[in-house]
Formats: sequence, structure tokens, C-alpha cells
Amino acid sequence: MPLKIKPAAECKFDLIALGDCMIRLSPPGHGRVEFAPALEVWVGGGEYNVAYALARLGLRTGWVGGLNTSPMGKIVLNHGRAVGMDMSHAVTRKYDGYGKQDRIGLNFTEVGHGKRASTTLYDRGHSATAGIQPGEVNWTKLFQQDGVRWLHTGGIFSALSESTRAVAAEAVQAAHDAGTVVSYDLNFRSKLWSSKQAIETTKKLVPFIDCLIGNEEDFEKVLGYHAQGVDVEKGELDTSAFKKMVERVVKDFANVKVVGTTLRGVKTATVNDWSAIMWARDGGASAAGTFFDGLKMPDLEIEDRVGGGDGFASGFTYGFLTGKDPQTCVNLGVAHGAMLMSTRGDTSQIELEELLHVAGGGSARIKR
Repeated sequence: MPLKIKPAAECKFDLIALGDCMIRLSPPGHGRVEFAPALEVWVGGGEYNVAYALARLGLRTGWVGGLNTSPMGKIVLNHGRAVGMDMSHAVTRKYDGYGKQDRIGLNFTEVGHGKRASTTLYDRGHSATAGIQPGEVNWTKLFQQDGVRWLHTGGIFSALSESTRAVAAEAVQAAHDAGTVVSYDLNFRSKLWSSKQAIETTKKLVPFIDCLIGNEEDFEKVLGYHAQGVDVEKGELDTSAFKKMVERVVKDFANVKVVGTTLRGVKTATVNDWSAIMWARDGGASAAGTFFDGLKMPDLEIEDRVGGGDGFASGFTYGFLTGKDPQTCVNLGVAHGAMLMSTRGDTSQIELEELLHVAGGGSARIKR
């Protein structure tokens, strides 16, 4: 096992996620925002999605982010509580009635079809999460007193503001010092910050991180590593190029024990080739590691691609937290990401039994 994970009996939480959570407004079906007579209301955020999915799979999870006391804040609060997530460590501020500060972020997402890509438009400025300050979250209580087996955060949270960058730094260090596994989804968003800012911030965090997650763009824009000879616009997946890139990353950061990389070949907005690879450091003091190729799903039909990467992250995290071997973990990640993209919205609607069925090679034959 490449990761040393605390026993469940010693901890209150299996996983805590640190990140933003927004309300998503989408036209029904594959419509456009400009012409929408109605908008669907969904809830989601990169890091939040992982804790939500794992709660549905039966693990004890919690979320740390920003909320306010408005009905919009209660949408997020109730959404997390509905699956048993602990929301008590969220930083909650009184709603000012106007939205000058501490807002609940919004995004308007169009689900693409055919050659028209999915699109997300943000309205998330001055959010409650972006306003979280260092010292506002009691990390000592969480990691030392309650006990947390795994902390998950990522590049979206770090990108929001100078203060969230500082909070991310104190969180990953506190978790690391407490012996909690730390995973970080690089998750580059060009609308939130530049590649230069991302690299400057993230390289300071990596020494405290055990598990890195991201696709080829993430590793390039957030850590400065390029997968040689890969043209993602052509939708071609060459795993050898990705593996060479990962080998460079783990050579430079000896503390990193697991790297998960999704592989997506976009043929159309509704048909993708989907897979992943995972590198896991060999046991003991060895600097060597092994690559594990995940399930391959060519021509995967997609209903809504938003959240697919979070589905991968939560799937393989579930595997490690329940003592599975790396090959099983990467298969769980691929399967969960694929299944999450079969439904609308950002967060998982998948149950454990069906996840295990697909990860084990099961078919989509009707059940009755």
C-alpha cells in the first residue's frame, strides 16, 4: 500500500474536503442560457463534490468552505446534510441582504451537444469561501482532536483569493503534521488565475501533499510539466507521454506517493474516450513506483461532463480508504467518473453497489 492511512477507528472523519461550493443554474436538456425559459438548480464545487460522493458511498465526510445565512446558503447546507456530510466546520457569515460580500457563488452551465462544447460562465466574485481568512478554521480540532484520515483540496480553492491560498497552505501543513493523507486536485481554471500564479502557489504546497490529481492541462498549467507530443485538441490519448510526464513530477517531489491522471479524448461533447492512469510509489523506502492503467472506455456516451474528474478522484479515494490495491483503486476512479457523467449535475448520484459492478467489468444490461 503506497499510502499510510490512519485506522478508521482512530478518526471521526474518513475525509474532509476544503473548497468552494456554488449553485449551478443550467437550461434544461442541452439548451442555451440566452434562450432558457427556466433554469435547473444544482449544487457543486470541485472539492465539495468529492466529499459528497464519498458520503453517498458510505464514508464519514465533512466539508470546509464558506456559507452565508441566505436561502442560497441553505441550499448548499441542506444539500450536504442530505447525504450525511458534516457541515459544522463551514465558515458561515450573516447575509448582508445585498450581495456586496460573502455571496454564494453562482455558475451558469450549458451542457454541450455534438460539436457544441459544454460551457461554464462564473458569477462567483466576493464569495463567502473566497473571504475565508487564515485562523478561522480550527485545524487542530479537526486533525488532532477529531481525527481525519484524508484531506482533499485543490487548485480551485487556492485560485479564489490571496486569503484562500494562505488557508490552503495552513490546512495542508496541519494535515501533514497530523499524519493525515493529503490529496490535491490541480484543477486549473484560466478564468480564475494565470498559469504563473498557479505554479508559484502550488509548488510551495506540494511538499505537504501525498496524492496529486489532474489531467494533462492541469500538470502543465499548475506545475509546469508538459506531456511531450500530446495534442489534446485532436482527442488522441498516448499514455506513454503522460507516464513520462508523471515520472518527472515524482522524481522532483519525492514525498508524492500517488498520482492520478485522467485521460479524455473528446470526439464530441457527448462522446468521449475515457480512461486514467495511476502511478503509485512502491512500499518501504523505495523511490521506485508502478503505473496502473485504468479501465478503458472508448466512445463513452456522456449526459453531462461536469464533475467527471471529481468522480474519478472520489472513486479512487474510496478504494484507498477501504484498503483496496492500486489497480482496483484506479478502476474505481474510472468507473465512478464515467457513471457520474451519465447523470445531470456536478455531484454523484451513484450508489456503491452499481459502482462496484461497473468497476468489476459489469455490463449495462437492464436490472429487473
